[in-house]
Amino acid sequence: MADQIPLHPVPRSAQRRAAYYTSAATAQRHNRYQVEDESSHLDEMPLMMSEEGFENDESDYHTLPRARISQRSRGLEWFICGGWKFLCTSCVDWLINLCRRKKELKARTVWLGCPEKCEEKYPKNAIKNQKYNVFTFIPGVLYEQFKFFLNLYFLVVSCSQFVPALKIGYLYTYWAPLGFVLTVTVVREAVDEFRRYKRDKEMNSQLYSKLTVRGKVQVKSSDIQVGDLIIVEKNQRIPSDMVFLRTSEKTGSCFIRTDQLDGETDWKLKVAVSCTQRLPALGDLFSINAYVYAQKPQLDIHSFEGTFTREDSDPAVHESLSIENTLWASTVVASGTVIGVVIYTGKETRSVLNTSNPKNKVGLLDLELNQLTKALFLALVALSVVMVTLQGFVGPWYRNLFRFLLLFSYIIPISLRVNLDMGKAAYGWMIMKDDNIPGTVVRTSTIPEELGRLVYLLTDKTGTLTQNEMIFKRLHLGTVSYGTDTMDEIQSHIINSYSQVALVQWTESVGLTLVNRDLTSMQLKTPGGHILTYYILQIFPFTSESKRMGIIVRDESSGEITFYMKGADVAMSTIVQYNDWLEEECGNMAREGLRTLVVAKKSLTEEQYQDFESRYNQAKLSIHDRNLKVAAVVESLEREMELLCLTGVEDQLQADVRPTLEMLRNAGIKIWMLTGDKLETATCIAKSSHLVSRNQDIHIFRPVTTRGEAHLELNAFRRKHDCALVISGDSLEVCLKYYEHEFVELACQCPAVVCCRCSPTQKAHIVKLLQHHTGKRTCAIGDGGNDVSMIQAADCGIGIEGKEGKQASLAADFSITQFKHIGRLLMVHGRNSYKRSAALGQFVMHRGLIISTMQAVFSSVFYFASVPLYQGFLMVGYATIYTMFPVFSLVLDQDVKPEMALLYPELYKDLTKGRSLSFKTFLIWVLISIYQGGILMYGALLLFESEFVHVVAISFTALILTELLMVALTIRTWHWLMVVAEFLSLGCYVASLAFLNEYFGIGRVSFGAFLDVAFITTVTFLWKVSAITVVSCLPLYILKYLKRKFSPPSYSKLTS
Repeated sequence: MADQIPLHPVPRSAQRRAAYYTSAATAQRHNRYQVEDESSHLDEMPLMMSEEGFENDESDYHTLPRARISQRSRGLEWFICGGWKFLCTSCVDWLINLCRRKKELKARTVWLGCPEKCEEKYPKNAIKNQKYNVFTFIPGVLYEQFKFFLNLYFLVVSCSQFVPALKIGYLYTYWAPLGFVLTVTVVREAVDEFRRYKRDKEMNSQLYSKLTVRGKVQVKSSDIQVGDLIIVEKNQRIPSDMVFLRTSEKTGSCFIRTDQLDGETDWKLKVAVSCTQRLPALGDLFSINAYVYAQKPQLDIHSFEGTFTREDSDPAVHESLSIENTLWASTVVASGTVIGVVIYTGKETRSVLNTSNPKNKVGLLDLELNQLTKALFLALVALSVVMVTLQGFVGPWYRNLFRFLLLFSYIIPISLRVNLDMGKAAYGWMIMKDDNIPGTVVRTSTIPEELGRLVYLLTDKTGTLTQNEMIFKRLHLGTVSYGTDTMDEIQSHIINSYSQVALVQWTESVGLTLVNRDLTSMQLKTPGGHILTYYILQIFPFTSESKRMGIIVRDESSGEITFYMKGADVAMSTIVQYNDWLEEECGNMAREGLRTLVVAKKSLTEEQYQDFESRYNQAKLSIHDRNLKVAAVVESLEREMELLCLTGVEDQLQADVRPTLEMLRNAGIKIWMLTGDKLETATCIAKSSHLVSRNQDIHIFRPVTTRGEAHLELNAFRRKHDCALVISGDSLEVCLKYYEHEFVELACQCPAVVCCRCSPTQKAHIVKLLQHHTGKRTCAIGDGGNDVSMIQAADCGIGIEGKEGKQASLAADFSITQFKHIGRLLMVHGRNSYKRSAALGQFVMHRGLIISTMQAVFSSVFYFASVPLYQGFLMVGYATIYTMFPVFSLVLDQDVKPEMALLYPELYKDLTKGRSLSFKTFLIWVLISIYQGGILMYGALLLFESEFVHVVAISFTALILTELLMVALTIRTWHWLMVVAEFLSLGCYVASLAFLNEYFGIGRVSFGAFLDVAFITTVTFLWKVSAITVVSCLPLYILKYLKRKFSPPSYSKLTS
């Protein structure tokens, strides 16, 4: 019967009202377009569209030439340039989906306290956050490592040493570095996995009281089943999704905290099923024959449709269930003790369904280094081919080719990833230990360098730029308006009406106090001391779709029934009776930066209310389209309501927002504000926060709904220069549908962009658009659950712990406590992280290139023989104890002091150009390596012709000294730990000369070439080593001095 309820259409009167409110704006818009159409031509702006395309129907958009061209381009070129990777990925995804075919989710009937009656087998109620199990751990971790080119290359090289014909030196020369990298990774993953396992076990082992026929029994959270009756105490986590049956609270309701589910910190009121709440005793739940019908598991945490049925009463009891009767898993009981029947467990709970694995973010610096690694690999192959060619392809040349590939394999340094990962960990530690930005947390340790490369910052408004603390500022009653200075006059105007909860504190300050409020009634105290009692008959909660909430109350003294409603002006303007001031006053308040709320009422007769109640209850029992039917019944009341007042509240700016935004703008970062608020309020906040500077024009993009309107409005916007853009979400959708490329191109030229009325998905879409069209790095910052998708989509996500909870903070890569901290995070830590990693990465590559150059010289001198210059331990020691500490100490280097970086944010602009790590800087390091490697090897051969057996000791000593001096040359600001690292490494090397002398011979140890300890103490040895080292390093020091003198970098001008 309930399913037969018709969906009432909006009456003609309402349509006429809507037409009245939109007709003026529409007429104005059409007039403007007619004028512009005469004065401008559609081809004025090259919108990549043919004339005939514009005349086509909008649905023909996809048949335009541009779309056809993009289809044609998928040929051989597409396949070679990455199409093969796309096809392989698609095949793998298809196979995975085939193996993990999900069970279809179904609606269910759950009998109270009878899990055995369930028709289906439901998932176990266990929380599982582990990535791997015992069998998949090692394969999974190895796959994650070897999907990187660098590690896969070294695996192939190391495995080749098991082939006798290809063996060069000792196995540990290759396997030790690779083993170290893998061990560090496996141990780190194992520790993380074990922590996840412990956390899961702790959650799954929590004990709950389960109600059975024999009384209460203790049961683990993981053993709870669908149909169980579970008792949850105050401050205890709810273990699974339940329907709320009973509570110890006399009101029949309780409060729950949902901050871990939706990020909101305010408590939510939940109501027990009245049939079970009225039962005399707890044990009576087993004496009744009742079941709950629940819809299939859904993603939406704000809605639920179900029914409660008791069959053993006459007549049978049917009760509608909605979101207010549910207790979702991962929420916490804030008042009383609750008893619920479990309806969803494990993977089917709302909290698990809403948990998505965020994408693994890879920094731009890592991608650039990966490209350079591939370039090094090509250089390695080319060098090996040259050596074999110079040999004349004699004998088994292919075997020699492979041996040369192994000999020169140090061109690609395996220690690169280890050094960079340790560096990232160090930067994260420095950020969290910075006393100037207390409370900052680094949640993603892999991308600190991204903070130094940002070009676009996309920020939320409420709670991010503003404090999310509302202060009541304005009340408009139609004929008279009151501001903060005239509030005392309002006391004489107070009428007996329901006070909005958001304004309770203010009403108390002017004499109207909320004395008591429960589920069924409320009491108000007037300035005269009289108590007014109202019985609550119905409550219609706020939803993001309706943008309003309502209540029906009965006055105890007079018996009058009144329907009150409050909501956003866009939702209320079509509901209230005709008036001539609402739209104008809403605009006035919005221009002052106030958030507006419209309040209206309607008196109901007893007959009207009874008719409404019966239709409303019927609609609530409906199984299909319940929300639509309930909305249709409520809508029948929302007609010709009497407009009571318009209120305005102010959301104050956060501390130091203005100087921070100015600093970011001076740093060359373009700021886009994405907010769900209305256009006027967003524009006002953009001005007051100095997001838009005083001397800048603002272009408000007029509402567009069709392709033609979008085309003309884009042409109008194109004529403006250096002005900020303000656009609504609806107009943005239209522009992106037809002119995505053109719109983004124009918007990116603006100094600031404000997008208002944005949904969370739109925010994420804008981030992805900027990434796709500009190729620049984006950062998103927000504080609420509605910002999570934007934060996760950006290259770098920053969350603020705000009034709306911790959801954004927990989902972000970096978490801060105040917006002003972003300045130091980017200007100081972002700069240092990028500069240090760029220097570190290139120096590690230089370390590999120089020794490979020496090997090439050595082989070419000795008739292109594929014999190693240095033996096992020396090669391992060279990349570790001899040079590791000084090279890694580059993570402490800084080119400018933090104060200077904050004082001159313009320095940040240079970072976004990526000049610290580019093919140009890489080529310079390659040339330095070739020069130094050649000097060291030729110098050793030239000066030590008579003592040829010592050539290894001499060249290796000079190599180590050169590396230590090169670190000193690279450093811009010395730290005491850098000095310690230099001398520690030098000490380790001198000690190894004395104690590990058998390694310093040519070729294998069996050749009998041992180092004479007395020889290295001679003056001849010392001066010759010093001479080679000076020749390899001195020219570079001279060049650096000349460059600083005649072409100094921008930061050095400031520091001097």
